[in-house]
Amino acid sequence: MNFVSRVSQMAACAVLAASFGGAALADELQVLSAGAIEPGLKAAAAAFEKQTGHVAKITFNTAPELRKRMDSNPAFDVVIAPPAVIADFAAASKLLDARANVGRVGMGVAVREGAAVPDIANADALKRSVLDAESLVFNRASTGLYLEGLLKKMDVYAQVEGKTTRYPDGAAVMEHVIKGKGREIGFGAMTEILLYNGKGLKLVGPVPAEVQNYTSYTAAPLASGKSQALAQQFVGFLSGPVGKPLFVAAGLTD
Repeated sequence: MNFVSRVSQMAACAVLAASFGGAALADELQVLSAGAIEPGLKAAAAAFEKQTGHVAKITFNTAPELRKRMDSNPAFDVVIAPPAVIADFAAASKLLDARANVGRVGMGVAVREGAAVPDIANADALKRSVLDAESLVFNRASTGLYLEGLLKKMDVYAQVEGKTTRYPDGAAVMEHVIKGKGREIGFGAMTEILLYNGKGLKLVGPVPAEVQNYTSYTAAPLASGKSQALAQQFVGFLSGPVGKPLFVAAGLTD
């Protein structure tokens, strides 16, 4: 059973387990979320809908774009974002007090299926593989920003910048790698890589522990939301006994 099927199966089981609690009247929640947690959040939202009858309509953006999206269209009930973004929103009095830790996502390495697998056993091996690669592909979101800093810290960024391709989001990175050629290495959130693993893409593994970076994601209801009580219920559901395992199945860790 592949990764997507496994997450779908868990979502279906959660839906069945929660089905006794459906609501008579359904409201629609507007949720703004970072894209790295998309697989788990979609599964959790489906289970929440079955339990309560309420639909969570989700808008995904990269973490750096979440602030802009909130400024241009503040009509959301829940936001799910890295702690720094949540802190900014809280400082601006945009959030209610309720919070839920959804989980954290590490960075992984991927190549197209059939390509040579780079050595990423440790930081030195990763450095050599990056220098040896013909092409590096990563995003301009949280993962890519961290990787850029890591390559600078390794003192190789100036050498590899010319063979680097950047995209706004992880999905575009994975599609590029699948259709790529030569010794090309892709980097992205583990959750995003797992979505494409076995579909033209091969997960090499997480980056070495000594240089790994985890991005945490926190859910919070917005003070301007139209359905505040329901938003708080949804936030609690995500970290509860039904929602949490769906995020774990999608590649998030505590």
